[in-house]
Amino acid sequence: METLSTTKAFGGTQGVYRHASRETGTDMVFSVFVPPQAEQGPRPVIWYLSGLTCTHANVTEKGQFQRVCAELGLIFVAPDTSPRGPGVPDDPEGAYDFGLGAGFYLDATQPPFAANYRMESYVTEELPALVAEQFPADMTRQAITGHSMGGHGALTLALKNPGRWSSVSAFAPIASATRCVWGEKALSGYLGADYQAWRRHDATTLLEDGARVDEILVDQGDADQFMAGQLKPELLREACEKAGVPLTLRLQPGYDHSYYFVSTFMEDHLRWHAERLG
Repeated sequence: METLSTTKAFGGTQGVYRHASRETGTDMVFSVFVPPQAEQGPRPVIWYLSGLTCTHANVTEKGQFQRVCAELGLIFVAPDTSPRGPGVPDDPEGAYDFGLGAGFYLDATQPPFAANYRMESYVTEELPALVAEQFPADMTRQAITGHSMGGHGALTLALKNPGRWSSVSAFAPIASATRCVWGEKALSGYLGADYQAWRRHDATTLLEDGARVDEILVDQGDADQFMAGQLKPELLREACEKAGVPLTLRLQPGYDHSYYFVSTFMEDHLRWHAERLG
């Protein structure tokens, strides 16, 4: 692992790191905030998954999590959203919603993407092992959250790995990837035409098919330009109601899809997770 940069922040350390990933076949960059309490022993971990077009840098620079993580003693890990580098295939037309910056937190099965686009295994297996080895992380206490495509990732990964994360939340998540243009494009491109395979990467259909978590927190801006066509929070609400999974879905008046929205409610999410991490 190579350290690209570190800086002191609120008594803790904000660092950016690069390592050679066996899962994606390329170098991956991620950021980690380590709070000052880590000097006394391992600390709980918050995983943050970013949205379309983003890297680790968006939330690291705009998320405003460092002060609260320093107060609560939380390690904050922000992976990239896709593999990158020479030879990594992209959308043939260079669109923003598929390929580079749009890994959708799944393991692709279709060529030419299957060799590199293994973000599910990267986020659930390879990067956690590296974090456990290199940082003072208490891997028995982990939580996961994310924004937009990353909210989709947080919800689907938590539903597929019961007990792995103590809590799960999301900011404006893609609630049903099988029923929106972003998701349909990504799932068909990465997984092919098998709709049953798609259902394993959709929070709503996972709930319909029996997956469960203890509870979910979601914030959604009611002025979000993507809410009606792409995000569809009402589908998540309906699925949670039918499944008996407690969902706190807060529609925030006047907020859009930007990091102004994410940073405004970041503290609420971190405190909510901290209560459940113990």
